Amino acid sequence: MYDSPTVLVIGGGATGTGIARDLALRGVEVLLVEREGLSSGASSRSHGLLHSGARYAEANRVGAEECIAENRILRSIAGACIRDTGGLFVQLADDDPSYFEEKRAACDAIGIETTLLSAAAARARVPGLSDEVERAMGVPDGVVYPSRLSAANAADAEAHGGFVRPHAPLKDLVVEGGQVVKALIGGTVDAAVEPTYVVNATGAWAGTVASMADVDLGMAPSRGVMISVEYEGLGPALNRCRDPNDGDIVVPHDEEVVLGTTSVPVSDPDDYEEADWEVETSVRECATMLPPVADAPTVRTWWGVRPLYAPDEQASNRRGISRGFTTVDHAADGVDNFTSIVGGKLTTYRQMAEAVSDHVCGELGVDAACETATRPLPGADDPDRLDEFVAAYDGQGPTDADVSGRAG
Repeated sequence: MYDSPTVLVIGGGATGTGIARDLALRGVEVLLVEREGLSSGASSRSHGLLHSGARYAEANRVGAEECIAENRILRSIAGACIRDTGGLFVQLADDDPSYFEEKRAACDAIGIETTLLSAAAARARVPGLSDEVERAMGVPDGVVYPSRLSAANAADAEAHGGFVRPHAPLKDLVVEGGQVVKALIGGTVDAAVEPTYVVNATGAWAGTVASMADVDLGMAPSRGVMISVEYEGLGPALNRCRDPNDGDIVVPHDEEVVLGTTSVPVSDPDDYEEADWEVETSVRECATMLPPVADAPTVRTWWGVRPLYAPDEQASNRRGISRGFTTVDHAADGVDNFTSIVGGKLTTYRQMAEAVSDHVCGELGVDAACETATRPLPGADDPDRLDEFVAAYDGQGPTDADVSGRAG
């Protein structure tokens, strides 16, 4: 039974399910709870880009190194949870050519493979690419299907003795003597569980969960819009080669492309404006790279909230906040058996899970190595089986609704 798990993981996105899998593979008894279906928060509401690290190379070398390392690992373990499309960073006539050169040099220094394309070669690779493109740089970007990724991690956690319970919202944490002694959980669990250790992997909601243990966690979430439009035949993911800004990513799916995104601060990840100007700006800016998307029929529009961590952040624009991740041990806040994992990106979910699991195992005295970098996810090479996992955990989300989760 799971009324007294060794580790309670709160949050069923990619990171939370990755933690549950990692711990279960190390022989730790783990219970994961998620208030809705799996990956219903940030994971399933992203643009779904598998980063090569090129986006961050010149500004955040460590973050870029993390991305390319995890990009390579996911290609080996994740199968149909990802799609290897490649990516292009395109320089338009109004873009600073020195930025292009700086990014390419930074990628080369890190070991991110790049290929220089002339304007003609770029347009030959991407029919419909703007006439304003002056050159492009090929990088090993790709696409992530977060519904499949989270569900496959959850399935493997349960196959190794863990428990995963979607539709089981955390109601409260009870702290006594500097320890979380109980977690009150509703929905499909409907019980007070007594964990030995608690991991808060709730992304943008991490501050809300931490406050239940009277801990102040400095989250600075920002929202971004994604628009999926009808568009067949785009090969690589497209990135505008300029400082990150609104509407500078186009992500290919089978018969659609996802356009994004914006960055607007929010104070409550459950209650924020969904502004028309964000949609209009994203479509307009993405169309500077790929003009046909300006008139392409819209299939669906959604917003996601980034789980940014910046305790001292006061600025109005949060694009400058690091997309790296931080493991916060709340022993420093007077709660000895409670850790939060904040920040990060979908691409680096596995590394985040490994870092947290290493920390937790150290606290518990568990001497077991991480296996997730080399062990393939279950069903990785069987899309139908992956989609059965998605259905079993109610894991469907808007990012990949056209591709995954169609079983059942």
